[in-house]
Amino acid sequence: MIKCGLLGKVLGHSYSPFIHRQYGDYAYDLYEKNEEELEDFLKNGDWDGLNVTIPYKKAVLPFLDELSEAAKEIGSVNTLVKREDGTIFGDNTDAYGFAETLRRSGIALSGKKALVLGNGGACPAVCHALKQYGAVPVIISRRGEDNYTNLDRHADAEVIVNTTPLGMYPNNGEQALDLACFKMLSAVYDLIYNPARTALLLQAEELGIPAFNGLFMLAAQAAKSSELFTGKTVAEDRILEVAKLLTASNVNVVLIGMPGCGKTTIAEKLSEKMHREVLDIDILIAEQTGMTPASWITEKGEATFRDIESEAVSEAGKLSGKIIATGGGAVLRPANYPALHQNGIIIWLQRDTSALPVEDRPLSQGRNLKELLAERTPYYEKYADFTVDNDGTVDQTVQEVLTGLKKMIEEEYKA
Repeated sequence: MIKCGLLGKVLGHSYSPFIHRQYGDYAYDLYEKNEEELEDFLKNGDWDGLNVTIPYKKAVLPFLDELSEAAKEIGSVNTLVKREDGTIFGDNTDAYGFAETLRRSGIALSGKKALVLGNGGACPAVCHALKQYGAVPVIISRRGEDNYTNLDRHADAEVIVNTTPLGMYPNNGEQALDLACFKMLSAVYDLIYNPARTALLLQAEELGIPAFNGLFMLAAQAAKSSELFTGKTVAEDRILEVAKLLTASNVNVVLIGMPGCGKTTIAEKLSEKMHREVLDIDILIAEQTGMTPASWITEKGEATFRDIESEAVSEAGKLSGKIIATGGGAVLRPANYPALHQNGIIIWLQRDTSALPVEDRPLSQGRNLKELLAERTPYYEKYADFTVDNDGTVDQTVQEVLTGLKKMIEEEYKA
């Protein structure tokens, strides 16, 4: 079995081993190396193929024997193959991955000015792909001629591509610029895939601009690397299936709805089916404060409760692959929507008001529940990606949720 892997300095959690298991029968490990270890590892290490990530995409160049034409033009590599004679061949499949993202997005790019944010390792590959589609890339960096202090000269940009780590987990919420300054935008691309929707992509979505993250690029560049490792072609359909698998395994399942509509019960059953951790916001708050939400609201008021609820929602929403059960009023704070939406598919669980319990629910007690539902319905509708009726059995509701999730992911990758 050939031995492959990912070479970097600090790798942490990487999707690469999972992806490469989908493409071929070869070992794929993570190799964290310091700069002084690079030469010895490349020349004497026990490996057959490598992907290379930050900060070594250029640092490995002196140790390579041959480069592909794309790698020569781009000036960096992300894929290495050790040949039978011991020589090392370097290629750049990032350009292919991003070009595939551009193709699948269906956005006409010819002649359009494209601002490329950041001049790091991914920038040359992105510019290479943009030029393939006829776009005119302009690199925006902190200290270059075109920088973040003179963006007004590029207010006519029609495409923006973020290659910086701004907004990447755990620094969710950061973004390099305000999209509202660019009135001609037809697409925004962000190479980040964790979170699935960075602050930049969330703003694009809010403005009605087509927005695309870096997950399909990740799957596509890995497929091209796999072909170099094994000599076997990866079908285009397989790349798409891997992208769907990645999305399905990392998306948060977020449950919203009236107090007592069954969010906790459904979350626990989904956890059994999906083998995922449940983050119940009310339980998290009780663990952190030593007070149940009902006690807090009764003793300290709803306003301060909403503050700590938003903090809990913010932390939970940053994570991936979780089931999140929210409190009934979590939808009332506008800031909670991007926090939950950044990694989540949001499901509104609906239940007849006559079946909603009010015990230990101070905001439901003394209120006409139909009136309370009417007040909150616009918020639930704004948040929800789809709705599920929870007046039947638990198993029926869970199956409807699972079916809806699958449909949402299929829709996301529909050509």
